[in-house]
Amino acid sequence: MKLASLNHGRDGQLIVVSRDLTQAAHAHDIAPTLQFALDNWDQVEADLQHLYRNLNDGVAQDVFPFNPALCASPLPRAYQWADGSAYVNHVELVRKARGAEMPESFWTDPLMYQGMSDGFLAPCQDIEMADEHWGIDFEGEIAVITDDINMGTRTEEVHGHIKLLMLVNDVSLRNLIPAELGKGFGFFQSKPASAFSPVAVTPDELGEHWHDFKVHHRLTVHYNDELFGQPHAGTDMTFNFAELVQHVAKSRHLCAGTIIGSGTVSNKDRSSGSCCLAERRMLEVIDHGSASTPFMQFGDTVKIEMFDETGQSIFGAIEQKVVRYEHRYHDEDLNHHKPM
Repeated sequence: MKLASLNHGRDGQLIVVSRDLTQAAHAHDIAPTLQFALDNWDQVEADLQHLYRNLNDGVAQDVFPFNPALCASPLPRAYQWADGSAYVNHVELVRKARGAEMPESFWTDPLMYQGMSDGFLAPCQDIEMADEHWGIDFEGEIAVITDDINMGTRTEEVHGHIKLLMLVNDVSLRNLIPAELGKGFGFFQSKPASAFSPVAVTPDELGEHWHDFKVHHRLTVHYNDELFGQPHAGTDMTFNFAELVQHVAKSRHLCAGTIIGSGTVSNKDRSSGSCCLAERRMLEVIDHGSASTPFMQFGDTVKIEMFDETGQSIFGAIEQKVVRYEHRYHDEDLNHHKPM
């Protein structure tokens, strides 16, 4: 099943999308939003699946062309967004870039941070930034959405709790990270709003390419319309999604709609390219003594997508441009600042 959210209000309007991503049908009679569907999955799943089958069979009612540009992220906002670093090769390279040693424990205990979740960027929405000198970077990742999970859930109990998968652009401000982490209190300003793929899919949509709690396809990243990387997501993933879920649930319950990210997809094989600028820059330092690839500038674009074995896009594409942020007052601010 493939689900998306039209840009409508704070939480979007749920639609079902055809397998080839060409057609869609409204699902608001079944569930008004994706969060509602996740909160009531046992009650609505069968009806959503029925609508999905009818859509693919060409017998659904009120069908319309699917347009990712009209979509919000599948969950426009979430109760919880926790991002890991499951590809330790990436962690090792990026830490080297800022002169930080990597403890051996990073190979046995996942890294995790809790990100901004009160408003995600739409998959085709501009990345607004006030300053190019912040070191603007994209990060191509995969994420899962869970249902309710009890604290202390073990990896062997995770099966069935992962309801949906998505792609992520986890925007990072690299030049803000060192000072922020130097305070010993984690990411905040250096991790602004992320964007997710137009479509979220149930694991069965991946068939045999979803096993061992990993996605076994390549993640393709284009930067300014040129291929930047296409590492294989199932290769060199040190911690699978069951292990990431167990890590997050160690000391807390997870509510339906929790999003857990894989961290930047990365392969040790350099010919696969990279899914972020920081990794390429570190490889340049290793090879040439200094980084020559700059971070993103205003006007730069990134496209993140995953294709199946036939070349069909699975999740649709995240397509974004970096633009200068111009402060805009809300209406109440404008009224407050009007001259008397």
